[in-house]
Amino acid sequence: MSEALTELVKVFRQGAPYINAHRGATFVIAFGGEAVADGTLASLVHDVALLNSLGVRIVLVPGARPQVERRLASRGAEMHYVAGRRVTDDTALECVREAVGEVRLELEARLSMGLANSPMAGLRVRAASGNFVMAKPYGVHGGVDYLHTGEVRRVDADAIHQRLEDGAVVLVSPLGYSPTGEVFNLYSEDVAFATARALRAEKLLYLLDGQRVVDDSGKLVRQMTTDETRGYLRDREGLSEELTRLLRGAVEACHGGVRRVHLLDRARDGALLMELFTRDGVGTLITAQSFERTRRASIEDVGGILALIEPLERDGTLVRRSRERLESEIADFTVMEREGTIVACGALHPMPDAAMAELACFVVHPEYRCGARGDRLLARLEAEARSRGFEALFVLTTRTAHWFQERGFERVPADALPGSRRAMYNYQRNSRVYLKRLA
Repeated sequence: MSEALTELVKVFRQGAPYINAHRGATFVIAFGGEAVADGTLASLVHDVALLNSLGVRIVLVPGARPQVERRLASRGAEMHYVAGRRVTDDTALECVREAVGEVRLELEARLSMGLANSPMAGLRVRAASGNFVMAKPYGVHGGVDYLHTGEVRRVDADAIHQRLEDGAVVLVSPLGYSPTGEVFNLYSEDVAFATARALRAEKLLYLLDGQRVVDDSGKLVRQMTTDETRGYLRDREGLSEELTRLLRGAVEACHGGVRRVHLLDRARDGALLMELFTRDGVGTLITAQSFERTRRASIEDVGGILALIEPLERDGTLVRRSRERLESEIADFTVMEREGTIVACGALHPMPDAAMAELACFVVHPEYRCGARGDRLLARLEAEARSRGFEALFVLTTRTAHWFQERGFERVPADALPGSRRAMYNYQRNSRVYLKRLA
């Protein structure tokens, strides 16, 4: 088998759990009008069509800013802003209506394509749009009348769900309607967040243009809880108004019933699929609670632990454990779980003849040995050992002696082991023994 085919098989196997998990889920996908203006819409629509074919219920919320600005410029006009918010006069509203219509028609046309020998072959997708968003005027603030600029009042979730049940991709435009028949210009970000909340969507995926959530060293922040996001907004200086609005909206969405908000770089081809079908994704994930957790193991974790430790058993780093032995000892194990996958584990085996416990089967997946997961897991196990009255921990190791030494373990002779454990010591394996007092 060629290297390319081997990689293809690997990708499918890695993505299989996510294909199953996403089937029947509702995703809101939002992006700016730049995707239509710069010619990259085709690849995005291909990915959306693929998701639809996999059973994902999709709502698209496109913006139209470049299209609006182009129409205003052709009329010799421009959008006015006061205190960072748009003032939509009659001319601007006319341009907004035309631009939103242009974007909607372009999306509908792209979703309808089914040409042979193209990524859309056989994937013709039905699109549905309508007056799903009820709006109210932003009104007068600080003496300024914002005219046709509005705010989302309500999203007709029942109507959207009905069209999703019919298998359609739903298009929700950044226009809102009032009971009196007025039309209001809305921020597409606000519409996306309100729609995701109303639908209680599993995910809101926002494709950013030129915006990234980075730390002090300029590296992409991969995940944040809503509390961490608030801290980021409080402590970071120089954030753009758009990114600030998105992060605040993400916090509100998560607390309003949206399970996860993903902020992705639209310029990265395939970002949507990479985020959804790989364990770590390529964007910034915001959740109400961390999606990586440390917990006591259960019998259902045996398979995951075996998969984690098998490579180390094969190369001799760990002593081989049978499934039966692992099942009998599972109550001693603590695991780190990420997206339903066990990425680290460790066990505390109490000694019957001493106030000590053995730290055993301590493993972190090779792809997750950054981020201090080993330190966090060790701290959790040490805290558990103290709470259970153990005075010391010991570990037997052949390959990781320095790691344990750096964390306060001291080498002792095998004779220092409790009698019950010393009787099982394998002198052929010649493991080094390290001990840490828990006083």
